Amino acid sequence: MSKNDNRPFGISDKVGYMLGDVANDFSFIFASTFVMVFYSKVMGISTGLIGTMFLIARCIDAFTDIGMGRIADRARTGRNGKFRPWILRMCGPVAIASFLMYQSGLQSIPYGAKVAYMFVTYILWGSVFYTSINIPYGSMASVISQNPKDRSSLSVFRSMGGMFAGILISVVAPLVIYYTDAAGNQVVNSTNFTILAGVFSVCAIICYLLCYKMCTERVVLADQKAAEARRGNVLESLKEIAGSRALLGIILSALLMLLASLMSQGLNNYLYADYFKNTTALSLSAMLQLPVMLILAAFSTKLAVKFGKRECGIVGMLASGVLYVLIGILHVTEVWVFIGLVFFAMIGMSFFTMQCFALVTDVIDDKEVTTGKRDDGTIYGIYSFSRKIGQALAGGMSGWALAMIGYDELAVAQTEQVARGIYNISTFFPGIVYLLGAAVLFFIYLLGKKRVESNAAQLEKRHAGKAES
Repeated sequence: MSKNDNRPFGISDKVGYMLGDVANDFSFIFASTFVMVFYSKVMGISTGLIGTMFLIARCIDAFTDIGMGRIADRARTGRNGKFRPWILRMCGPVAIASFLMYQSGLQSIPYGAKVAYMFVTYILWGSVFYTSINIPYGSMASVISQNPKDRSSLSVFRSMGGMFAGILISVVAPLVIYYTDAAGNQVVNSTNFTILAGVFSVCAIICYLLCYKMCTERVVLADQKAAEARRGNVLESLKEIAGSRALLGIILSALLMLLASLMSQGLNNYLYADYFKNTTALSLSAMLQLPVMLILAAFSTKLAVKFGKRECGIVGMLASGVLYVLIGILHVTEVWVFIGLVFFAMIGMSFFTMQCFALVTDVIDDKEVTTGKRDDGTIYGIYSFSRKIGQALAGGMSGWALAMIGYDELAVAQTEQVARGIYNISTFFPGIVYLLGAAVLFFIYLLGKKRVESNAAQLEKRHAGKAES
């Protein structure tokens, strides 16, 4: 590898990279949280069918993610870098595709046409255009700097960007898209939904352009053909990775974490609107992510260094699981009591959320120690796809669960039985899944503090020896 040091790595790269994830989430988090609300409450499409579409889209992602990764890897490194140009090329298409998903003016067209439009626009956005910008964006971190500390700081800033975007969207969107009718029911304003989607798309383009402008690619491959030859056969690498217990552990735990958190996030729209009948509280509850983020930013790294990432992750997931099950048993009817309890439940699982990318790095190091080979891209690619599976299952199961309890997409108010069903799913389901996540970290993912430190020491000696020779 060689380095292009036109401008030293610094705060511009960190903020720019953070804004890239903010841009991603203006469409990704908005869709993860609210697109099912639009399809069901505005377009009147069956929640079961929506869930099936989510699952189909993620299956398509298995091919488009890998395909886009190969396209980006094979691209020539030009004056503006290898991955940066994709941000400039695709920021417009992904933002436009996101806006097209939320067209309330089409709610009077035939049902079959609405379903077809939903499938086409959602897959075009998520499986084509979002993939074409997110894969290069994620890969760009490795060429902004070669320094592990710099890469770590980019990961932290990226996580912060995602959290800031999530808070902004979760607070603003319910205030804009819902209104209270004369009977006290929370009703969706379809026109405002479309307008808000357009505003978020414009904001996404601005943040993408700032990311492109502020980030610099410094690391370039000196001999790409030689590097590819050293990687060996792809199937051989996949076979080796498939035997990694640590990788299996991080895949399962991340999948379970996403399944629980994203399903809760999606169902919250129905929980606050149909059970608590208070969508203003939904906006305020989203603001709780900010103090949780600040608490974890201050203490998570120190706790991880002192006790170990795996060890703290087990405790955090276990605490969240127990609290969610307790909330389910209590069957809280006062919205502010519910929000207070959920605040504490969020802290435990959020620790794992902030540390999961660091756990992937530990898996990569462990493979290099045990096999002598380092497959950063392949391992991260498998991990990234596992997260897509978690997203797909969350979207699919949310829709199927609502259909199972008898949710009526066309009704202004749901029956008491349906409302209680929404509460039960929103509490017991994440509780049980977080407990399973803690079990996976304990029994399968065995890279505890001592082993991680041992691996780091061995790799430091190996790399020092290679440098001297």
